[in-house]
Amino acid sequence: MSEPTILLIEDEAQIRRLVRAALENEDHRVLESGTLKAGLAQLHADAVQLLILDLGLPDGDGIAFIRELRTQFALPVLVLSARSAEGEKIRALDAGADDYLTKPFSTGELLARVRAQLRRAPQEGATAETYCHFGDIKVDLAQRCVTRKNEAVRLTPIEYRLLCAMLAEPGKVLTYRHLLSAVWGKAFVESNHYLRIYVSHLRQKLEDDPAQPKYFLTETGVGYRFQG
Repeated sequence: MSEPTILLIEDEAQIRRLVRAALENEDHRVLESGTLKAGLAQLHADAVQLLILDLGLPDGDGIAFIRELRTQFALPVLVLSARSAEGEKIRALDAGADDYLTKPFSTGELLARVRAQLRRAPQEGATAETYCHFGDIKVDLAQRCVTRKNEAVRLTPIEYRLLCAMLAEPGKVLTYRHLLSAVWGKAFVESNHYLRIYVSHLRQKLEDDPAQPKYFLTETGVGYRFQG
């Protein structure tokens, strides 16, 4: 199997060198661009499995670029930006980004997030799986049945809908608004307290240590991420 191809759109040469070195050390093939226009041309010319995108580029707005990108491509998008305000993160994720990492960053965290997105990439357009496994949990999506160590776990209908919404997009940061709309409906998109309660329920029932979750992770001020 050939190495994954990652496109990095970033106008700062020093950051491009740092990210490229880290990715190539993991045996990834890396393409680079300093502008949105050149990056879009590379996306059309090459088979890219992941896009790493800076938002502050000289020839356009990164969030508008993500919206346009989503009309043409389904590949995962990891934003790498100095914009640390929660509102900026939410705008990028709602526009269609899959994850958001704030500068300055550690190469270790960058690579972990890249691995999470690449695990999703081969699934794009594939037939949905009947089963999902993580840790000692098995979810039978056809039978709507959840087991832990082969013993049934009783979930309420809302808990099950929330679980399925998170399992559907592993590794992706899901905003509060996205999850509330998917589970409760658009009338509840401002009811973040519902989400906190039910994520806590899932952790209590499915995590080994609910206080230090491995699977249902909080992205502070933005939403949650399922890490299988």
